[in-house]
Amino acid sequence: MAFRGWKWFLLLGRQNTLAKVWRSRRGGPSLCWKRCCHWSTGKSLDPEVRAFLEENTEVTNSGHLTPEIRLRLLTPRCRFWREKPDLWPYGDPFWAIYWPGGQALSRYILDNPHVVKGRSVLDLGSGCGATAIAAVMSGASQVLANDIDPIAGMAMILNCELNHLNPFPITIKNIINSEAGNWDLIVLGDMFYDEQLADGLHHWLQKCIRIHQTEVLIGDPGRHQFLSHSIRSQLHKVIEYSLPEYTRQENCGLTSSTVWSYQPSNSLDDS
Repeated sequence: MAFRGWKWFLLLGRQNTLAKVWRSRRGGPSLCWKRCCHWSTGKSLDPEVRAFLEENTEVTNSGHLTPEIRLRLLTPRCRFWREKPDLWPYGDPFWAIYWPGGQALSRYILDNPHVVKGRSVLDLGSGCGATAIAAVMSGASQVLANDIDPIAGMAMILNCELNHLNPFPITIKNIINSEAGNWDLIVLGDMFYDEQLADGLHHWLQKCIRIHQTEVLIGDPGRHQFLSHSIRSQLHKVIEYSLPEYTRQENCGLTSSTVWSYQPSNSLDDS
């Protein structure tokens, strides 16, 4: 595989760093964070950041499970595909990869619009925003996308534009361990890459289910940290997808991705 730059770096080099940010972030010190902590429809983007993202990503809908959705991603034709990662001027661009768990969730929602139609949906760790976009396309009554990276929020707005959608609200803060929001459905993909983060997710999702009877769908391609976590015993497989060859190459040979329904038993300790 020709690629030995960004994707490899993101897969192996900084997942622990990102997990620490998810666990600890209560706000951000940077000007960008303060300016971009929340977006709603009609919010304009910083022209300089918009120009940078448009210049250094490629619009694509190929090689993934959802050709209906166009996204700005880092691809082999992008300048930074082979550049040293430290030259990227913003935070690590995890949002610029369409991860396989998110692909599975998005495919499932597009194929089964009744799952979201007329319902409120929270896309947790939204990244490029594909699953939130799939929910809007499938008739969700309310969609909120959440990610801790303000640049991801900007990229989501660009991706909404690509798919001729009005931007959905985006919140750029760590909501894990906060008060449980009243959502009909929470979707999250590729979030179980760190044990402590997984523990926090497990507890917070339990709270949402116990207090608001929220439905939870999780997308994951079978990472060890996910399959070995105690949450695995509370999951029910909904559907498994075979990944396209391009996505397999991007993800160290992972061949499939699965959507799971999270259904914790009433006996679990939610304290």
